[in-house]
Amino acid sequence: MDLFRIIVIEDKNIAYVEIEQKLQKIGYSISEINGLASDIIKRISEANPNVVLLGSYSSECNKYVEIAGLIQEKLNIPVLYLGKDSIEPRLCNQNTCNWYYGNCILKKYDKKKLYTTIKVALYQQQIEIRIQQEHHKWLTAINSMGSAVIIIDIHSKIELMNPMAEALTGWHESEALAVSIERVLEIIDSHTGRKIDYLFQQVIVTGEVVTLPDTCILITKSGKQIPIGDSIAPICDDHGNINGAIIIFQDISERKKIESQLLRHAFYDSLTSLPNRVLFQDVLQQVFERSKQQKDYQFAVLFIDLDGFKGINDKFGHRIGDEFLAVAAQRLESCLRNEDTIARLGGDEFAILLEDIINITSATQVAQRIHKTLESPLNINGHEIFTTASIGISISNHEYEEAGLLLRDADIAMYHAKDKGKANYVIFHERLIS
Repeated sequence: MDLFRIIVIEDKNIAYVEIEQKLQKIGYSISEINGLASDIIKRISEANPNVVLLGSYSSECNKYVEIAGLIQEKLNIPVLYLGKDSIEPRLCNQNTCNWYYGNCILKKYDKKKLYTTIKVALYQQQIEIRIQQEHHKWLTAINSMGSAVIIIDIHSKIELMNPMAEALTGWHESEALAVSIERVLEIIDSHTGRKIDYLFQQVIVTGEVVTLPDTCILITKSGKQIPIGDSIAPICDDHGNINGAIIIFQDISERKKIESQLLRHAFYDSLTSLPNRVLFQDVLQQVFERSKQQKDYQFAVLFIDLDGFKGINDKFGHRIGDEFLAVAAQRLESCLRNEDTIARLGGDEFAILLEDIINITSATQVAQRIHKTLESPLNINGHEIFTTASIGISISNHEYEEAGLLLRDADIAMYHAKDKGKANYVIFHERLIS
């Protein structure tokens, strides 16, 4: 087992001999450095001791205080003060000095007292090293996280930011320390534009983990807007007292993009970019419920089938046929108000929802506009293609018990319009079913 190495910084050789004898009897390896040596820090570093015993005399008191501070700052080695028969109050009571451990060794201390004091200093250093190692390990883990991390105190002041938090917010940790979290992590609601600044104190007050709303937008220091998500959790001591919070967040722009794409694939037609059948039925259900609550609210459903589409496909091919549908969809959409909804149900079939209409005339006027706009040929890759539309119309009334029945009845009316010939529309009535 290696001996504990002790260096005595002393300019009184007689005192050193006495100390050396006592320490060697205890089992320590001891060496001396003159307290006034110009390269004292270098020599201590090379010797790599476990403890430094520092002599002090009133004539050189400031010099020894300076040396002790350098040893602690640069080498992180415990420093113990070797007092005289009467302890120097000015030196021993400087509890704010990092190097001072609260132990003084009088030169006339016996061997047991000397041993105990040194052991206490070594134990304290081991504890500090362990704390520093745990802190370093914890800090390394936080800094290596792929998510941004900010730690705040109980007053919502920033105590720590990891590199990812710096990158996302645009703030450096050095300028953000002790700054209010609301200033550095400025969050708004993407729907309302209002600031979301209540969550930080909410966590500290309630002690409960809070998930960031899905509408959170981070305003960076440069003014850039980034959607973020994750959570805020309280930080508690061993007794359960809340002394701060940890905010973990990340840029969810890519996730939002994917969600938007999935949403579009789920509810929109990829060819025409119009709503699909699923979304149309959802909007129709909402309007149907509104009409049940408002007795004077009326709406209409138009079911449209483009005449002769099969012949267009057969003559020009499916690629031209697809482009034809996309251009035809734009023509149909141009006949509507902003509040109306048009959807592609599949193939050459489209549906239109006319909200809050005055009477049946509002629906027939739209049908007439559709016929009018389709009178002009559709130019597809140099081909002039003509088409017409067969349109069925159903009007809401309080006898309907399901929203989907209006779409069914408009479909029935459309087939009757097709039977009458091209470019016709038919309004549904019960006789069409018989």
